[in-house]
Amino acid sequence: MELTTTLRRGDAVIKTKVASFPLILFCVVAATVWARDISPIVSTDWLSQNLDNSRLIVFDIRTAAQYKKGHIPGSLNTPLSVWAVPRNGLTLELPSDEALRDLLGKSGVDPSSLVVVVTRIDTDFSRADATRVAWTIMLAGVKNVALLNGGYNKWVSDHKAISTETVNAIPKTYAGKMDRSLLAEKKYVLGRIGKSILVDARTPEDYFGMTSKPGHIKSAVNMPTPWVFASDGTFIKEGDLRAMASGVLGTNKSKEVIVYCAVGGYASTWWFVLTQVLGYQNVKLYDGSMEEWVKDPSAPVSTFTWH
Repeated sequence: MELTTTLRRGDAVIKTKVASFPLILFCVVAATVWARDISPIVSTDWLSQNLDNSRLIVFDIRTAAQYKKGHIPGSLNTPLSVWAVPRNGLTLELPSDEALRDLLGKSGVDPSSLVVVVTRIDTDFSRADATRVAWTIMLAGVKNVALLNGGYNKWVSDHKAISTETVNAIPKTYAGKMDRSLLAEKKYVLGRIGKSILVDARTPEDYFGMTSKPGHIKSAVNMPTPWVFASDGTFIKEGDLRAMASGVLGTNKSKEVIVYCAVGGYASTWWFVLTQVLGYQNVKLYDGSMEEWVKDPSAPVSTFTWH
């Protein structure tokens, strides 16, 4: 099977054709659940060898200024701010369905695309930016979304090719189906306390209530997102991720899990790891997270306890 993609570099329109091919998967279980054609976490070597794949779209979600100084050849600059927007008094919310379809269409994405999200990995928060964008794109109906392990920082340290040429995609009409099963609303979370496993992805200090944060949602367990990453910003070993998850959540991967954090960033990292790497089949992200939860004085919060 041969597919064609079109990109615009400056004034030149470039069309490439390559044969589609099966890709080595990071996790066989996750591939079974999500029918993946791309590993959920890709290396700089893999990406550099596949930049000409006609199905591939690389999103650089750093700022426009950072992108302008240098980026992965062929990557499109779509900063985090277009994927997660302030809405209804909350900091980091999904764009409207119309805005999301428009963004993906203008970027040349269709549901069969292979998408790789690239971010900077300077802080724990910026590392989680990539999973937040990946979750958003998958909710919009694109199943094959991956993260560049180590982000743009590792691309540079591995001495891969860098471009300063702006790339503009040839727009398409995006017709993917939104998958709202990935999302949990506050009312739904209230009804699942004591029934589903609630996961607080913030630091132990925030979860326990030792900081200015007011503790955690009643019954939630703590799985801090910063622990997912090694000191260089790459993901820790899959075996360690699996042990961490099974130790807290158990091995029943069909049981419902709802992840949340402060505003919806950290939670996306555990959503991505659980569903795409470890094969958990029923995981939702509570987008409003604690920012929305604490606005309601009647919403149950636990402090100074580990459950």
